[in-house]
Amino acid sequence: MKSKLRIVMISSECVPYAKTGGLADVVGALPQALVALGHEVIVVLPKYRAVNVQKHKNEPFMSPMGVWMGDTEEWCAVHATRMDDTVPVYFIESEKYFDRDGLYHDAEFNDFGDNPRRFAFLTRAALQLCKDIRFVPDIVHAHDWQAALAAPYLRVWHWNDPILGNAASVLTIHNIGYQGVYGAEHFDYLGLQWGNFTSDKLEDHGRINFLKGGIVYADMVNTVSPTYADETRTSEYAYGMAPYLNDKGPNYVGILNGVDYSQWNPAVDSLIPAQYSAEDLSGKAACKAALQRQFLLEVAPDMPIVGVVSRLADQKGLDLLAAAIEGMVQAMRVQFVILGSGDKALESYYGNLPTRYPGRIGTYIGYNNSLAHLIEAGSDFFIMPSRYEPCGLNQIYSLKYGTLPIVRATGGLNDTVQQYDEATGAGTGFKFWEPSASGIYYTVGWAVSTYFDRPQHIQQMIQAAMAQNFSWEESAKAYEEVYRRAILNKMML
Repeated sequence: MKSKLRIVMISSECVPYAKTGGLADVVGALPQALVALGHEVIVVLPKYRAVNVQKHKNEPFMSPMGVWMGDTEEWCAVHATRMDDTVPVYFIESEKYFDRDGLYHDAEFNDFGDNPRRFAFLTRAALQLCKDIRFVPDIVHAHDWQAALAAPYLRVWHWNDPILGNAASVLTIHNIGYQGVYGAEHFDYLGLQWGNFTSDKLEDHGRINFLKGGIVYADMVNTVSPTYADETRTSEYAYGMAPYLNDKGPNYVGILNGVDYSQWNPAVDSLIPAQYSAEDLSGKAACKAALQRQFLLEVAPDMPIVGVVSRLADQKGLDLLAAAIEGMVQAMRVQFVILGSGDKALESYYGNLPTRYPGRIGTYIGYNNSLAHLIEAGSDFFIMPSRYEPCGLNQIYSLKYGTLPIVRATGGLNDTVQQYDEATGAGTGFKFWEPSASGIYYTVGWAVSTYFDRPQHIQQMIQAAMAQNFSWEESAKAYEEVYRRAILNKMML
């Protein structure tokens, strides 16, 4: 029998407390899957202003707690709760760093100027918390650049610590496009000694690179899909990190994210007007009609709907969709429903489309969880034309809802969607490779023509899609293996 592991996860986000993207979903689900495998996990997060103390039964736990940053001792408090009554979650409370609107930036999407200090402080506070509560971890699991300094902190400061000295470090890269690159004037505050500010460690063209430092020092590094792991070993996708990831060799791997089927499953979804299953799809028709009414579309059961739930950003290919969507509506019998926010120019463009194409395009600028569920349930297709996509979750949700994905074959989109075979009807969605408006146009056209000309294939694909299983159980087992490899690597130092 494998031994139980003690794991501390450090993250800037976690559902249901704070979320801007898929990172929060992972940190909200993976710890519980690991506990189900018999491990002990704690999670450490910032106590942002948005964290609802009453809703999440967030209680004061420790005050004060001193954290050394460089030659300065900072003070904070710690609150605590339990996620789904199983996983202890600790919140680092600092009025100086976390009591503000926004997680990373202000209302105008300008990064907070003290972000390097905020998240270095979070990371050191998480390690200090382990010492103060005598939690002796086997693994310190850091998520993205915000927690990446955990690996160098362990190596530089805690190598002989009675609490942290034997802990191995794992760094998960959720999106390599965000690395935490900041001016060298912050380095003294980090307290990592100037001898480590070198081009092979933390220095990046005269600046600090949090993610680079984490990659170099971590005992294991992973990202969130096998294809993205391959892509980020190349200069095209790695944003300068390819040499360091390639240096990790077999110690850099891809593990596909799981999804929480207790929240994203049409058979149990309480947020949709009618539940349904692969055996009885009648509820999906009711959801489609409700979606058309909600977005003031023509209520037509025989007109296919293409759904979008996304950040409105170039990375997500929403500028490419913008260049194609009007031509598709003019040339095809199809409707579009768009939910998202982000780039202000894209918000303005998509926000105006319903006025120009009434009954054919519906838009909601912002995020609304209930509408996201309705779009997944009521759409016939779900499009994700990403330029790159580390894993992606909505295409996996779409599979379970029998909403066939239309995706660019990159990262986790390529790993999770099986290409439609027009000869046999096999497959679970429609893939294209070229990141272009024409690639989107012709692939949506292919899906729409299949909807009208080969409805038996659509039904066959829906059944295949809904039978897919991307639960966290298998992903958690893969993380368990990464943890054990990290421990072996640590022992070999």
